[in-house]
Amino acid sequence: MSDTIKNKEPIAPDSADERSGPLIHVAPSPHINDATAHTQRMMTDVILALLPIIALSIYLFKFYAVKQLLICVVACMGSEFLFVRMRGKALTLKDCSAVVTGIILALSLPGSAPWFVGALASVVAIGIGKTLFGGLGMNIFNPAMVGRAFVMIAFAQLMGAGSYENVTGLVDAVSGATPLSALKFNDLFMPASSLFWGTTNGSLGETSSAACLLGGLFLVLRKTISWQIPSGILLSVALIAGITDLIGSHSGLFLVHHLFAGALMFGVFFIATDPVTSPLTPKGKWIFGIGTGFLIMVIRLFSGYPEGVMFAVLMMNAVTPLINRWTNPQPMGEA
Repeated sequence: MSDTIKNKEPIAPDSADERSGPLIHVAPSPHINDATAHTQRMMTDVILALLPIIALSIYLFKFYAVKQLLICVVACMGSEFLFVRMRGKALTLKDCSAVVTGIILALSLPGSAPWFVGALASVVAIGIGKTLFGGLGMNIFNPAMVGRAFVMIAFAQLMGAGSYENVTGLVDAVSGATPLSALKFNDLFMPASSLFWGTTNGSLGETSSAACLLGGLFLVLRKTISWQIPSGILLSVALIAGITDLIGSHSGLFLVHHLFAGALMFGVFFIATDPVTSPLTPKGKWIFGIGTGFLIMVIRLFSGYPEGVMFAVLMMNAVTPLINRWTNPQPMGEA
């Protein structure tokens, strides 16, 4: 709260003494007020950035994508309404955060997953990943990834990207194993053009690196997200994948697959950069990004999972408070 420094003796409003100097308002930082930097603007930017990915997912997966998006968005908004009412708080649907959570969650799921998988993931994302911690701005973990992790463990078989019927013209492209699964378990490489443009199988939002890059660059230019986290993740993944590529004599194919296949590009720009669950300082963001990229490659190379973005982000979310403490700037003059 601001306070005004005044003389001890009351002064008439029209006195010359009060008009002779400006009033000094004392208030805590921050002292720069940007009226455009509010939650709704940020969420609107994210939705706009997601539009290319949404459009391509609908083009590739048709009704499957529409179904999953509708289920997750409606379930997230309904869960937000229910849990906020249960806590006796004012409704927060207008800030669009529940819509963004629903879209990101839907795009992280395979379109072939049954309806109850998306619905249950949405309830867990909002109820446990967000409301349980106190609501928007208080959550430790990315809500969408909390919901996805729950259904990934509970319905592991249903979370595998299956084949799609009635997808005309792209049946071969979106049927069968995902690129990372084919590489990990069968040592098969897919064309780089398919990985970049998205004519491969996988979760709705992870197939096209081009769409993710387009939306991600929009967020960076809008300064809605920081560039340090994506840079740290991509550098870390490229370094580890590049060394592995050289050792295995894969002629660059291994590096290309780990950069452009799977959920890396989607996670880099739309999951890891969540301002609530990532560090505050530039140095902390670099640590977070490099650590996330390192964990992604450890999981991809040495675990039974072909993908590691979700688990890597959640693990780094857990250490974000420590990163903030380690990188907190020291006040001037303090020993």
